[in-house]
Amino acid sequence: MIEAAQFVEAARARGFDWYAGVPCSYLTPFINYLVQDPTLHYVSAANEGGAVALIAGVTLGGRRGIAMMQNSGLGNAVSPLTSLTWTFRLPQLLIVTWRGQPGVPDEPQHALMGPITPAMLDTMEIPWEMFPTDADAIGPALDRATAHIEATGRPYALVMQKGSVASYALKDGAGRLSPVSRPAPSSPIEADTRPSRHEALLRVVTNTPVDSTVVFASTGFCGRELYAIDDRPDQLYMVGSMGCVTPFALGFALARPDLQVLTIDGDGAALMRMGAFATLGAYGPPNLTHVLLDNGAHESTGGQATVSRGVSFAAVASACGYAAAVEVVTLEMLDDFLVGKTSTGVRFARVSIRTGTPDDLPRPTMPPVDVKLRLMTRISSPRSAA
Repeated sequence: MIEAAQFVEAARARGFDWYAGVPCSYLTPFINYLVQDPTLHYVSAANEGGAVALIAGVTLGGRRGIAMMQNSGLGNAVSPLTSLTWTFRLPQLLIVTWRGQPGVPDEPQHALMGPITPAMLDTMEIPWEMFPTDADAIGPALDRATAHIEATGRPYALVMQKGSVASYALKDGAGRLSPVSRPAPSSPIEADTRPSRHEALLRVVTNTPVDSTVVFASTGFCGRELYAIDDRPDQLYMVGSMGCVTPFALGFALARPDLQVLTIDGDGAALMRMGAFATLGAYGPPNLTHVLLDNGAHESTGGQATVSRGVSFAAVASACGYAAAVEVVTLEMLDDFLVGKTSTGVRFARVSIRTGTPDDLPRPTMPPVDVKLRLMTRISSPRSAA
């Protein structure tokens, strides 16, 4: 195990002072270190492909940069890695975490990507080696990466195993604010009085009858907290595919107009695939409701800031064609929104919540495929449209 500073400072000595990425719990020490050093540059990207493209731009501008991602995000990065960095010879160093590494217990969503990660890098002709876990190995690894970058104009990857980097704490909340430099939008309430995710999900459970509603919960703490509150057969918990809960719910809502469908989103996930707003606006049926719980953080990976502070999601939804889009700042407003389902199309509410998660939050014990089968059994008898 190494310290974040040992790698970052060795990389800086070789000209790497720009970073972009999407958080993973393995990367938390790095990100915490980077955002607390004003002489380094870290950009919180909406998705992994965006991080690769941004660092390509940094390279074009004459600097060196590092794109960081969980291996589950390699799919998002395939296009810019194969058609931007390769085509224009705009090299960069990649740090790819190895979730689902064979022989290392992990969550079910990593069961396939873990074993195929090396093959994906090989297929894209990106040479790679294991991320250094000993201080003496850092310099030689960076030298090999730099030599390849300079000789070929193509990327080089370091694959990070669990426990490679020691924890590094954020001090006084540093880095938890959005990197957006403009002032935060005004709010009728103070941040510390916003409802918690747990409180908002309790209202969701109260206002979604089991016999007529299906609830899709986004990956991370959203699904885990919903599970902890009440593990109902009408609920499905995403355990991967970040940002895909809304098109997933849309497909289901179109196929089952006899059911009310509620999809619970998060700000990081919504930012990752914001084009889904336009798809829902164009095709979203009146039986679909989209609720976004926005705490301005990737909380399940350590609380790194998202850029939601500068985004009016309700305005985005409205501009994309949602039938109704509102900003919710109290639990009473959320109740009113959930009860009032009459509309001509998909409805949206952005709920401003505070950070924080209950202690000892459990994970679903039922395998994802069994959650699916339970839901399919629950909805197996078609109901007449309301």
